[in-house]
Amino acid sequence: MYAHKVLHGQSSRNEAIMILFNSLIEQYEDERSHSQHVSSYCRAVGEHLLLSGDELKELEIAGMMHDLGKITIPDGILHKPDILTSQEWDIMKRHTVNGYQILKSADKYSRLAEYALTHHEHWDGRGYPNHLKGEEIPLYSRIIAVCDAYEAMTSNRVYKTALSQEQAINELQRCARTQFDPLIVDIFVEKVLK
Repeated sequence: MYAHKVLHGQSSRNEAIMILFNSLIEQYEDERSHSQHVSSYCRAVGEHLLLSGDELKELEIAGMMHDLGKITIPDGILHKPDILTSQEWDIMKRHTVNGYQILKSADKYSRLAEYALTHHEHWDGRGYPNHLKGEEIPLYSRIIAVCDAYEAMTSNRVYKTALSQEQAINELQRCARTQFDPLIVDIFVEKVLK
């Protein structure tokens, strides 16, 4: 009876996470498109890193779910057309911790929680939330960071117009070794985009 209760509870939490994710991407078309593109880019990077089939699937799903915590951010902040205040920015940055907590609650997605938490860490240690540095940052999070940034830069948003591919590449290369893992930037620019 106890085992049944545990299994049923985990199943319910797994379903709840999918409901939250579907709610996010159904409510916000740009989040759906963003998640799909990041997921696809992540898989392409993983293929060039010669990850196994199971690793590629996990990376692909991690890329899809990396922003799940945004479901907890108020609409007025998430889609504000102006620059965020420092207080609003602090609230926005919580999406990493909130995504971690949501994903950690279900066995099926618990491995993805770490990537949701750490995809805004920076190679030089100046990211958030834990100021991890270099290879302290999980590989999948470093991959998501590059793919996420490129996709965001090349997409129109209410608060900015899209950069060209060339401008976005220049920005990725400029931020390699500070914000991004330089190896991942090289693979993304030289192999995935070309």
